[in-house]
Amino acid sequence: MVELKTSRLNAVFHALGDSTRREMLQDLSEGQKTVGQLAEPYAISLAAASKHIKVLEKAGLVSREVQGRTHFCRLEPGPLASAQQWLTHYEHFWTGRLDALERILRAEDDAARPKKDGEKK
Repeated sequence: MVELKTSRLNAVFHALGDSTRREMLQDLSEGQKTVGQLAEPYAISLAAASKHIKVLEKAGLVSREVQGRTHFCRLEPGPLASAQQWLTHYEHFWTGRLDALERILRAEDDAARPKKDGEKK
């Protein structure tokens, strides 16, 4: 398992906490984009888009290459994989809790359902 320092993991989840940044990552999953291309769907300024990208860069989710005046951004999926590994640890907990809840709800439904003639109570 790839270890991810707590500060980097915090930066990843902070970056993912904003819907615009999540959508930018989705856009970058299709390939390299310029800052302008990333900003366009959101009707935000290049400066605002650049601020979002800087948060993604700090988390290690995006790399930026400057060619002249054009900034190209590329998805760096490694930190996402590490965050997924961290979440997987807790998936077992939640799966168990949801399974227990399902058993309780089914038992309540069964108890509330009227019994037909000949069925055990």
